[in-house]
Amino acid sequence: MNSPAPHYCECDFGECRTDLLPLLFEMSQIVTETGNLSTTLQILVRLMKRHMKVIRGMVTLYNTDYGKIFIHESFGLTDEEAAKGVYFLGEGITGKVVESGQSIIVPRISEEPEFLNRTGSRDDVADSKLSFLCVPIMRGRKVMGTISAERIYDNQSLLKLDVEILSILAATTAYAVELHLLENVRKVELEAENRRLHNALKKKFKPDNIVGNSKPMQEVFNLIEKVSRSRTTVLILGESGVGKERVAHAIHYNSPNSAEPFIIFNCAALPESIIESELFGHEKGSFTGATALRKGRFEEANGGTIFLDEVGELSLPMQAKLLRVLQEKTFERVGGNVPIKVNLRIIAATNRDLPEMVANGEFREDLYYRLNVFPITIPPLRERGNDIIELADFIVAKFAEEMGIAIHRISTPAINMLLCYHWPGNVRELENIIARAMVLADDGVIHGYHLPPSLQPPVVSEVTGGVGSLDARLNAIEYEMIVEALKLHHGNTTEAAAQLGLTRRILGLRMAKYALNHKDYR
Repeated sequence: MNSPAPHYCECDFGECRTDLLPLLFEMSQIVTETGNLSTTLQILVRLMKRHMKVIRGMVTLYNTDYGKIFIHESFGLTDEEAAKGVYFLGEGITGKVVESGQSIIVPRISEEPEFLNRTGSRDDVADSKLSFLCVPIMRGRKVMGTISAERIYDNQSLLKLDVEILSILAATTAYAVELHLLENVRKVELEAENRRLHNALKKKFKPDNIVGNSKPMQEVFNLIEKVSRSRTTVLILGESGVGKERVAHAIHYNSPNSAEPFIIFNCAALPESIIESELFGHEKGSFTGATALRKGRFEEANGGTIFLDEVGELSLPMQAKLLRVLQEKTFERVGGNVPIKVNLRIIAATNRDLPEMVANGEFREDLYYRLNVFPITIPPLRERGNDIIELADFIVAKFAEEMGIAIHRISTPAINMLLCYHWPGNVRELENIIARAMVLADDGVIHGYHLPPSLQPPVVSEVTGGVGSLDARLNAIEYEMIVEALKLHHGNTTEAAAQLGLTRRILGLRMAKYALNHKDYR
C-alpha cells in the first residue's frame, strides 16, 4: 500500500498563517455588509504588518480615465514618498501587473531591472535584499489596482504562499475598491471639472473682463460690483447690441450664488401662446401635446438667477403673471393648481422706453416699479470713446483664433473710420464689421477700404460719385495710402510723396481732392 503524499501546512515553512483566518473573515464581513474601503484597508494593513512581517505595503488604484496608477493606502512610506508613487500602464512592476492582470514575484529587488523605486524609499543598501510581491485587484477581467508587499524571504515556498494570501486579500477587497472608484474617484473628477468650468465662466464674465475703460463703462462696472453682493432685482437698460446679456452674466457669476443655475429667456423669441408654458412649466395633459410634466425656466433657475431679455415685449397678461412671481416668489404650472415657491434673483433687460410704455398703457406701472429696483444703463458704443479701438482689437484677436486668420493690426485710416461712425448697432454691429473686414484682408492688416461703405469718409464718397463702384473702391484705397504716408512722416509732404512714388505737386493735388491738410498730421 502506497503511503500518502506528504502534506505541509503553513507552519512547516517557519511561519504560521493560520492566525490570519479570523481577520480574513472580519474583512469579508465588512466588505459584504458595508463595502467600506477605508475600514477594509485598515484590517489589510494589520494583516500585512503583524502576521506577514511585511516591511512596506501599498494598495494602488487604477484611474482608467487618465491611465494613471496611484498609491491610495500604504505603510512604511512617508507621505512625500507615497505621493511620488504614480505609474502609467505597463510602467515598472506595478504597471505591468495592472496591464497583464498577473501577479509578479521579485525575489531580490537589487536583481530586477524593471524595479523603478519610483517612491525613492529603497535607497538603503539593506533594502536591496528585500523581495517584492505584487498582485492585481480584479473584478471579473477588470483590473482596478494592486496590492504590493516587501519583506525579507529565505524560503521560495513561503514566497509563493504569501502571493496566494495576497491574492485572497485582493479578491476580498475587490468589491470595496470597485465601489470606491465608482463613488469617489469619478465623483472627484466630476467635481474638479465642474470647478474648472465654473471658474472659467466666472473669469469670462467678471466685470474686469468686459472690454472698456471709458468713464461711462467704469460707472457700469461699479454698479455691477455693488449689486452682485445681494439678490436685488436688476433692470438692465440700453440700445440693442450694447451687451446687456454680458452684464447679466457678470452680475450672476460674481454673486454669492454663482454656483447655482443661470437661466436665460428671451421674451421676444417665442409666440405668446408658448411663453407661459416655457416660463412656468406645465402639467401632464394640460393641453394637446403635453404628454409629460415639464418644469419651466423659473423652476430651473431656483436658487440662482433668471435673465429675462426683451422684457418689454411681454403681453399685459404675461406681465401680470410675472408681477406675481416678483411679489410672492410663487406660481403655478399651466394646468396645475399647486403653488410652487422659488428663491431666485430676476434680472430683466430691454431696449425699449418703459416709462413711455407705461404712459401709453403698454406696460404695467406696478411691474415697472418692481423691476426698476436697481437700474443699470449700458452706454451706446458711440459714447464710449476709445473703447471702440480696444473692443476692435479684442474682437480681431478673438476672431483670428476662431477663424484661423492672421491679422496683425488695424490701419490708422480704418481706426479713424471706426471712431467717426455713429454705431446704431453698437458692439454687435462692430463684431459683424470686423468679421467681414478680416475675411477681406489679405496682407494681415485691416485697411479702411475693407470696411463697408457706411463707414467711408464723406469726402471720399463725394469724390467717387457712387457707393460700391470701381472708382469708389480705388479712391478709398488712394485716400488711405495718402493718410498713412502723412501720418508716418508727421505731415512732411516731401517724404510722404517720395514714399508713394509721387512728386510733391501731384501729392498736393491728390490731398486737395480729399480735403487733406498736412498740418493735421504733424
